[in-house]
Formats: sequence, structure tokens, C-alpha cells
Amino acid sequence: MTDRVSFKSSSDHTVEGALATPAGDGKAPGVVLLQEYWGINDHVRSLVTRMAAEGFVTLAPDLYHGKVATTAAEAGAMMGALDWPHTLDDIAAAVAYLRAHPRCNGKVAVTGFCLGGALSFATACAVPGLAAVVPFYGVPAQADWSKVDAPILAHFAQIDEWAKPELARDIQQTLQGQGKSMELHVYDAQHAFCNDTRPEVYAPEAAKLAWQRTVDFIRSHTA
Repeated sequence: MTDRVSFKSSSDHTVEGALATPAGDGKAPGVVLLQEYWGINDHVRSLVTRMAAEGFVTLAPDLYHGKVATTAAEAGAMMGALDWPHTLDDIAAAVAYLRAHPRCNGKVAVTGFCLGGALSFATACAVPGLAAVVPFYGVPAQADWSKVDAPILAHFAQIDEWAKPELARDIQQTLQGQGKSMELHVYDAQHAFCNDTRPEVYAPEAAKLAWQRTVDFIRSHTA
């Protein structure tokens, strides 16, 4: 179960999102969870709830501002029309919202899937002071890797014509060459292997392992 919340971006427009908090009333780390290219659908809300159950105050900002795709063609068009600088402002506002949330301990990580994976990498370059960043099978078109100051754990699929594993290895090599940390796992699976609403690509064992690695990684950097 998620709550609908709203907050202001740096350009003073309103961003909405799906929020879930862990049980209890104590302080907990925050996680900004970035949507796949479909938008904030039931699957994304289920991930927000699941992440909160792991002990994180979790927020998925609505980067499509109320729109949800129902076909791959529609999702691709919506992703292609995305204004990345504007979107990164929205994500930065989500990070700030969580940091100020009364349940948050001030430490915020970012994770995302597909489009959200690419945006997670981009956020690592655009938003300073993140506790951890965990992209799932997504690569931004361009990024200034010299600005990354958070540890990164990345999950990619061996069979992926968009977020190709060799692109992830190039990013890892670049970051390591700059003395930065990026752990990379490539799974014997297809793109979107964590999406349990898509049986044609869902890989349960790989998804379970990637999720547990993500939770452990974020916990280790937000304790």
C-alpha cells in the first residue's frame, strides 16, 4: 500500500509520487525508486511497498506526471519525449523530500529499473551526497562520471540489446579509473528480468538474487 504525496521541484512545479514507510515509528534510511518506462503503474507501486517492507522510507516520483503507458510503443514514445534536465530536477526534489521526511535518518539511496536504471546512473552524476546508487539494466546517453560521489551497484542482463552489458563494463572501467566504486553483476537473463508482471522476461532466481544484493548494499551504506 502506498500513499500519494506531492512536493516542489527546484523550478517550483509540483511533483507527485508514491510513498511507503516501514513498520514502526523509528528513523530509517530513504530510497528513491525510479520507474520503468511504463510509468508509475501497479508494478512500480508494488516495488515501493516491497522496499518499505525491507526497512526503507521509499518514494517513487511520478516522472511522467500522471501518464501511464499501456503498450511498449507508447512507453517508448514517452521515454523518448522525457526532458532529462527537468526530470533530474524532479529526482533531486524527491531526494530532498525524503531527507526531510520525519521517518528518514537523512541518508538516501537511489535505485531504478530500465529507464529508471539509466536515470539512476544520471542521478549519481547530478545529485551529490547520495548514500548509494543501484541501477538495474539502464544506461544514460551521456553522463559526467567525474561527478559521481556515491558507491554504485549495477545489475545488467546478458541478453539485452538496449542496456548492453559491455556498456556497463565501460562505465565500471571509467569509474574505477577515477578511483570510484562500482560493483557490477551480469545475470543470465533478459532485459527487465525483475519484472514479475512480464512472464516472457521474468527470471525469478536472478530477480531474487539481484533484489537481495540491492537491499544488502543499500543497508551497508545507510546504517
